[in-house]
Amino acid sequence: MQKSVDPAEGITTYKILPGEFYVTKDNERIETVLGSCISACVRDPVTGVGGMNHFMLPVDKNATGASELSDANRYGNYAMENLVNALLNAGARRERLEFKLFGGGRIMSSTTNIGWYNIGFAFDYIYTEGFKIVSQDIGDVYPRKILYYPNSGRVRVRRLNAMHNQSLAAEESRYINNIGSKPVEGDVELF
Repeated sequence: MQKSVDPAEGITTYKILPGEFYVTKDNERIETVLGSCISACVRDPVTGVGGMNHFMLPVDKNATGASELSDANRYGNYAMENLVNALLNAGARRERLEFKLFGGGRIMSSTTNIGWYNIGFAFDYIYTEGFKIVSQDIGDVYPRKILYYPNSGRVRVRRLNAMHNQSLAAEESRYINNIGSKPVEGDVELF
């Protein structure tokens, strides 16, 4: 995760990468770039506590546990649980959580449509847990840059052009190829 200050807005910004999430109560911005990955931007509108995750694949079928900084957050089943738990620990109320979903683009046309599976997982998780989706920009063939302001709930989405597809697709391919070589470790029990 990279922290910086946006000179134009004068706001502290956290850039998250695949397998990361960030939660805040402060007037900050969280941003990421998505291809087939999904980011859930989630907040409690009463407390202003909000956060964002960035996951690469839908489910770790071995589901042995994860920690906040673990590579296990590359999987949706860990990334969603860890984000929701961090929001609740920061003072959010479960019944007020609002979800905004982004990503799931098909940017690697020669491989399995991972974005489609990620979208399916995200919808299944949200509806199974009884949460509500208030906004979304998912699917299609575009990578996206997401700027999220958790305190207000505002999201800015920029669809990136095809030139970015090749570099993002190469980055996602490298990440996917490395996933199999790293064990999933941690101490969170999924139920």
